[in-house]
Amino acid sequence: MDDAVLKKAAETAWTVYRARHPDVDACDSRRSLLERHLLRRREERESDAEELASFGIAYLDRLPGGEC
Repeated sequence: MDDAVLKKAAETAWTVYRARHPDVDACDSRRSLLERHLLRRREERESDAEELASFGIAYLDRLPGGEC
């Protein structure tokens, strides 16, 4: 899997998350947590951009809001 797939998945997940949480700033630290999470997922198993984006959205929804 190339970096373009990972970048697309991260961008999709972040866009969906921010649409659900308009109070989250575009530069919020959760963005980098998401990217690291998706990188680890990609290393664990082969996934396409849509599947990675789904994993990313689920991950972001589990993060505590106040700790980021």
